[in-house]
Amino acid sequence: MNDYAWPLALMVLLVVGDAWWLRRQGRAAPPWHDVVFNLNSGHVLLWWFRGLEVAGYAWLSQHVNLGWLEAWPRWAVWSFTFIAWDFCFYWEHRLHHRWAPLWAVHVVHHEGEHFNLSLGVRNSWFSSATSLPFFAGLAMVGVPLTVFLVVSGAHYSIQFWNHCGSVPRLAWLDRWLVTPWNHRIHHAANPEYRDKNFGGTLRLWDHLFGTAQDELLQVPVRYGVDGATPGVDPVRANLAPFWRWITGREGPVPRQRETARLPAAREGWVLTGGLVLFALVIYHVYREGRWPPGQQACLFAALWLGTVALGGLSEARAWGRTAWMAVALGTPLLFVAGFGLRDPLGVAVLAALALHGVGTGTVGAGPGSALTSRHGSS
Repeated sequence: MNDYAWPLALMVLLVVGDAWWLRRQGRAAPPWHDVVFNLNSGHVLLWWFRGLEVAGYAWLSQHVNLGWLEAWPRWAVWSFTFIAWDFCFYWEHRLHHRWAPLWAVHVVHHEGEHFNLSLGVRNSWFSSATSLPFFAGLAMVGVPLTVFLVVSGAHYSIQFWNHCGSVPRLAWLDRWLVTPWNHRIHHAANPEYRDKNFGGTLRLWDHLFGTAQDELLQVPVRYGVDGATPGVDPVRANLAPFWRWITGREGPVPRQRETARLPAAREGWVLTGGLVLFALVIYHVYREGRWPPGQQACLFAALWLGTVALGGLSEARAWGRTAWMAVALGTPLLFVAGFGLRDPLGVAVLAALALHGVGTGTVGAGPGSALTSRHGSS
């Protein structure tokens, strides 16, 4: 499992690098609090549902396997899986835009209003909970679990790259592959672009099924979703779409302070807090997650609560500052003093978290900001 730690660290570096470059170039620079929300939007619950998806696929592969691929050479199995997975993803993605219950899951990804690499990891907690029905056919025809996991990981890595805001046009590749240049159209709120470019890696499916769309010179791309959930609170972002689907009306929306124009010091403080929290994730993966179940449960709770607290800190709420200080100071105390953690790397990450919590008392965003929300006045 520790093999995944380095890709996770590289992903964070690329996300921050892409956002920094966009800010340096002055090209629709994403605010740092938005980058942090995107990075941490799917913590814990998304992984749990991904585990259920993999377990479900393994069960189908063992009990409902027709064995159609058993006589195929290995290269043919891998090639078939790569293309078939992408085909299944196209229809999964398209139906997530067409059917209201699935859109309630997928809309979290589309509510981001800045096109950059962090958007590639902005997902609903429940994303993987809706995936298995679309890929079950691969298990039934005989695609081995290991092949499924490697191929799906490759496709998800490509999809992450397809959200890079720093990549220019790529000539003929833009026509035949999903690239940042044509995937950005998929994230547009303009009616001319809505429900287009559903492909994950190959544009073949969009061309075949009539959903391919290039940018129109007279229609500048406008990102996001009309009527998006305001703020950067992950609980509200993940649950409000279900409330809208079930009731047909908006849920209670708290009065918002502006989060797109936080002072630079507070923006940087939210960014460093998000990076330290994610460093704890990377450390856990690096140590292969070989902690007792109770300790792992405590870590996952701390990650989830820390994500919620960062949302409150980003929205300049007093409870956000208090909650973040509690998580940032309580987690190191629990693991070092309570569980006896002595690993130097782990202690260093927890020490950084504690120092950030101490500093939050004077630097972190608190109440009293005379700022106005883009969703309404405070």
